[in-house]
Amino acid sequence: MAHKKKNLIDPKSLGLPLCGCDSHAHIVSEKLWEQRDMILERAKEAGVAYIGEIFLGHIQYRTKKDYFADKPHVFFIYGLHPTDLLEIADNELDLLREDFEKDQKEEKRIKAVGEIGLDYYWKEVPQDLQKKYFRKLLQMAKEFHLPVVIHSRDAFEDTVEILLEEDFHNYPLLWHCFDRDEKSAKIILSHGWHISVPGSVTFKPNEYLREAVKIIDIDKLMVETDSPYLTAEPWRGQTNEPALTVFTAKCIAEQKNMDVAELWKKCGENALKFFHID
Repeated sequence: MAHKKKNLIDPKSLGLPLCGCDSHAHIVSEKLWEQRDMILERAKEAGVAYIGEIFLGHIQYRTKKDYFADKPHVFFIYGLHPTDLLEIADNELDLLREDFEKDQKEEKRIKAVGEIGLDYYWKEVPQDLQKKYFRKLLQMAKEFHLPVVIHSRDAFEDTVEILLEEDFHNYPLLWHCFDRDEKSAKIILSHGWHISVPGSVTFKPNEYLREAVKIIDIDKLMVETDSPYLTAEPWRGQTNEPALTVFTAKCIAEQKNMDVAELWKKCGENALKFFHID
């Protein structure tokens, strides 16, 4: 039996105002980079006023950051992904420190350290090595007085434990790509941290996630694509991009019995405040 073709709704059709924020995108990834100009234009047309661009490692940062020099609405989040740790330079942390120091003196485009954390889903990188770098990067965030964006996959308990051991209770911290239940959301919120919800909230099996977003304090909530991954319905199966953040916002608004434009505006305001964007 043939699958029913999806109706790919134009994100512009939601009519959201130009005040939203995709708090986490990978435009510098291979899947998106060649279309970067069109991607940014489509995001603007859909109502995405700001985008948090992730740079993972000094090579990605140093070779691609200049493209955004005349695009101040794109702010930078810079760190090391736990699954990349076997491929980085021996002096990678020193190189990151150089970049943070230079940015704070000159451009001030780096608004957070991230995404950093633990990933136990992929087994190649030893957990002890992940924990070692996680702690060092957390310390670097404090050194430069920057917020933190967390990656945690199949490692919730260890991630929280390390954060508390490193004294990150009530520290400005965003739990990226939240995909857990109400209990986990309450734990994150109890430490004063923020939660960013991706397009997977729209997936039919993920009722647990839709239940969780109902209890997330609106002042602690953001939306993201994690593009090019986790594309929201009705675009699931297509390459993700910031414009499609609007469908995540629509789903969350429905769960919270809010007007989607109101939620869109509030999540955008939360991002600007969290990342200290003027």
